[in-house]
Amino acid sequence: MSDQENGLPENPQWQELKLPQLLFTDTVRHLHATIENQWNSLQLTACQTAAGRALWTHIIHDPLADLLAGETYLRSVHEKIKKDRLNNAREISGVILAIRTLWFDSQIEAALNSFNSREAQVVLLGAGMDTRAYRLGCLKESDIFEVDFPEVLQVKTTLIQAAMESRDEQQHLRMTAKSLTRVAADIRENDWLEKLQISGYKPEKNTVWVLEGIIYYLSHTHAMQVLKIIADKCTLVQTVLLGDFMNKPSTTLSNSIFHFYSDWPDHLLPSLGFSHVKLSQIGDPDAHFGLMHDPLNLFNKLRRLPRSVQTHPDDGTPCCRLYLVQASGSPN
Repeated sequence: MSDQENGLPENPQWQELKLPQLLFTDTVRHLHATIENQWNSLQLTACQTAAGRALWTHIIHDPLADLLAGETYLRSVHEKIKKDRLNNAREISGVILAIRTLWFDSQIEAALNSFNSREAQVVLLGAGMDTRAYRLGCLKESDIFEVDFPEVLQVKTTLIQAAMESRDEQQHLRMTAKSLTRVAADIRENDWLEKLQISGYKPEKNTVWVLEGIIYYLSHTHAMQVLKIIADKCTLVQTVLLGDFMNKPSTTLSNSIFHFYSDWPDHLLPSLGFSHVKLSQIGDPDAHFGLMHDPLNLFNKLRRLPRSVQTHPDDGTPCCRLYLVQASGSPN
């Protein structure tokens, strides 16, 4: 299979792994040693996601991703990509992450353009190593709130500060958002919304809520609490929720650390108070981005099956689906 069929350029930039010199400074080495020694499996997914974005740099512009990922995760993901390419795999490691990132980027911009006021808020729950406040021009009139564990935000802030102070990075790095506020909170607890409001979030202001790569790590109880809190905002102001949901087979695989699932998020979210829901699957016209050319890859094969089918009729494997969901509502 050609690189073009896999959504790759003719000379992909990941043929050789090039690590930035900043990763080898004492400060950055110490921070990543802390990450590897002290963070739990959920927190570490932030670095795994950053590594995926860094290595799909021909698709995703994220100049901070390699610094935030760290050498260990960059090498790990790079090895998986090399192996997939050598084996002519129909799906290259990281392609789901690349499509998911581009989908969220495009949907955030579309949501902000749909509001009746140019000023808005964007709240990223479980923000991890997200850097949209530094790379999306559409956020220039928006206040950004990143919510995550205090240790994650502290390390992230220090790493970005190191990049800002580096002569190599100074001319390339600037914040594109109107403002950025980091809120140390655990969305599994009952006080995260209060902490968000204390930090400057305004309930009466149009808001985009971003739940990228987070909802399925929560228990059913915690996930529903978060979704209900956001849905309640629809009665106050223009509200958009952007999230990715797994179906049941995705969370029941061996060694899975996923908990919450929804086979029909387009039914669940209206029951909570959202008036409009649009669901996409990887490979759909708005979740393709030129990376899903091969009709026989896993995602295109799944799209041809009814969503109610949970076991693939051809080989008996679980139909593991990732749904990209935009839900919205307003007082009107």
